[in-house]
Amino acid sequence: MSLTAAASGFVVFLLSVPVIQGQNGWGVTYTSTQICASKGSTVDIHCTYTYPSTVTNITQTFWHLVDGRDVKTVLEYTGRVQYYCGNNKTCTLRISDLRQSDSVEYRFRFITNQAGGMWSGTPGVTLSVTAYLALQMGVNKVTVNPSDTEAELSCNSSCSKPSYVWIKNGQKVPEEASSYTAYLNPGDSIACALKGQEKYHTPLLYAPKVPSVSVSPSGEIMNSSSVNLNCSSDANIVANYTWYKKIPNQNEKPLSRGPLLNFSSIQSSDSGQYYCTAENQLGRRTSEYFLINVKYGPNLPSVSVSPSAEIVEGSSVTLTCSSDANPAANYTWYKGNQTLAQGPGGIHRFTSISSKDRGNYYCKSENQYGRINSTSLFIDVLYAPKLPSVSVSPSAEIVEGSSVTLTCSSDANPAANYTWYKGNQTLLQGPERRYHFTSISSKDSGNYYCKSENRLGWINSTSRFINVQYAPKTSSVSVIPPSEIVEGSSVTLTCSSDANPAANYTWYKENQTLLHGPGGIYHFMSIRSEDSGNYYCKSENQHGRINSTSRFIDVLYAPKLPSVSVCPSGKIVEGSSVTLACSSDANPAAKYTWYKNNVDSPKASGQIFIITDFRAEHSGNYYCEAQNRRGRQNSTLHLDVRAGDWILITAGTVTAILIVVILIAAWLWIRKKRARKQPSEPTERPDSAQKQPAEPKDNLHYASVHFSKTQADPLYANTTMALAQKPRREEEVGRVEYSIIKLKNGSTAPGNSSQESGVDPAALYSAVNNPPQKNGYQIS
Repeated sequence: MSLTAAASGFVVFLLSVPVIQGQNGWGVTYTSTQICASKGSTVDIHCTYTYPSTVTNITQTFWHLVDGRDVKTVLEYTGRVQYYCGNNKTCTLRISDLRQSDSVEYRFRFITNQAGGMWSGTPGVTLSVTAYLALQMGVNKVTVNPSDTEAELSCNSSCSKPSYVWIKNGQKVPEEASSYTAYLNPGDSIACALKGQEKYHTPLLYAPKVPSVSVSPSGEIMNSSSVNLNCSSDANIVANYTWYKKIPNQNEKPLSRGPLLNFSSIQSSDSGQYYCTAENQLGRRTSEYFLINVKYGPNLPSVSVSPSAEIVEGSSVTLTCSSDANPAANYTWYKGNQTLAQGPGGIHRFTSISSKDRGNYYCKSENQYGRINSTSLFIDVLYAPKLPSVSVSPSAEIVEGSSVTLTCSSDANPAANYTWYKGNQTLLQGPERRYHFTSISSKDSGNYYCKSENRLGWINSTSRFINVQYAPKTSSVSVIPPSEIVEGSSVTLTCSSDANPAANYTWYKENQTLLHGPGGIYHFMSIRSEDSGNYYCKSENQHGRINSTSRFIDVLYAPKLPSVSVCPSGKIVEGSSVTLACSSDANPAAKYTWYKNNVDSPKASGQIFIITDFRAEHSGNYYCEAQNRRGRQNSTLHLDVRAGDWILITAGTVTAILIVVILIAAWLWIRKKRARKQPSEPTERPDSAQKQPAEPKDNLHYASVHFSKTQADPLYANTTMALAQKPRREEEVGRVEYSIIKLKNGSTAPGNSSQESGVDPAALYSAVNNPPQKNGYQIS
């Protein structure tokens, strides 16, 4: 193709090369000797001049015609000619508003201060003024390479034999031919001109500049409105335009060709980034992206939750509300009717979600063009069981035999399984949270707790004490010390009974009330013999009462001070029978021994000591010693007789002897009567009878005393009388011990008492156990 450029104004074209004329240092050089110019334009004719160094001053410079006339003085040039001469030995002739008559030769002359110092440059510059001057630049071929565009260009003019220059991006290139192959990058420009007249080049040819995009209307773009996009670019050669919409990761196809892209009813889906390309033979440029922002109210919001799998308590959970809206919507999150968060993000975040956050959530999407609510989303928070609570029904007092239900409740998701425990004992396991007693027992009292468990964890409840109330169970009595109880010691009776609430206790001795209170303890600081007896206690609370079995308290004590008596009580007549009696309160029963002062061996054993033939040598102090394993006591009496007084027996002595005989006879009669009813039992020793007071014996023990015909010594008898001892047990009441002592002389002569007959002079005695009768004796 070819382009035509018309020269006008100062557009002129030099048609010849510079010419230098001069000698001996004198000369004028013209830039070009041939200049083409069009009518009405302006032309500049340039030259430089030289002169010898001997010349010190230039007095005059001017341009003239061939006839020598100064151009400024020629009438036809009036007002159209200017000289521009400088200190650098250059001078320019400018002729404006050229006429065809201006087509002549123009010369430059300078005059110095020396005689004959004048010089004109000949030949001069020939100006050809034509009615129309055409300068054309054509693009013959274009090849687009990856890095640039290769263009084959040509330049033509109406001047004959012109020389051309090429100007790329304002700079001349070395090529001066009429054709030129240019390698153009985006933004490069190219033009041609006649040599010497570079500033009067053809219009620049260049690829399109970066296109600009404009939109109409220029305000907000509303949904369904009409919108036009216009693409424009500075280009020479004229550009072609193509419209595109940016689609990420896709090859973009042209939407429209031409500078205008029209949307008759734009939609929200048309929002996006658009661009256009401007292209001519020299290149292609792309506009910047232009955003089409279609405004519209929110569409139905979508709600998402992250993580999308199970939500476990304590985890981080994010709710996201998203809605297609322009401008971007503001979002409000709700749980039920409760507002949670408001703002542009559309995100509600739980840093550590709690079981309390479980529920239905929805969001509202809103901008200035409308609002809309999302559908509801249920957030199901899974969590391990919370601390279980234990309730008891009935909540009031629990009485043995009643129906009782324990209920374990725990907040858990998924629902918990429950395990009931009493102490470390597992009672029940499974989804049922109740544990039921149909008829609760006192044995069911204790601490109960439950374990609540699901796959996320487990937790135990606090312990709940089940206090089953019941009437006292069988009372038991304990005695401290548990062994023998000795008079004067500290003794504690303790009554204990299983009862709830704790029982009150009442102590009894026989039917006598001793103590009432909660302690159940009856204490003897220093127990006495009279405290012996049967004791029992009563245990009682609001649910019932019960008595213990009876407990016999047997207080052991040493013999009390024995009481001694003599019969007859008056004056003792020599030869009479004298009965000494000794009795002492003791437990266990005391053994009695009679002593005479100054005699080492005992005289007799037993409560009664009988001297059948009292003589003067029997006078003196006698004492009775009562002894058991707890101790001993003795009492003394004095017997005195005068010599010769034993011939007569006083009436008192006879009476005493008769009483003894009657008692013995009565006892024998009772013994015989009993013997008819039961067989006799083996004989026991007196010490055996005393060791077992609880087993009364009816068998008789006899001791035979043989009297010598020459008997001169008195006979002694010991008798233990039941009446002499304080009654303590029925089995001990009638026990009587007798000793009959026969004292023999060693010869038949009276008074020869130092002689013994071979029989032990110590006392002989027998023990007789009498059955429990108030007035009966068994005599041996």
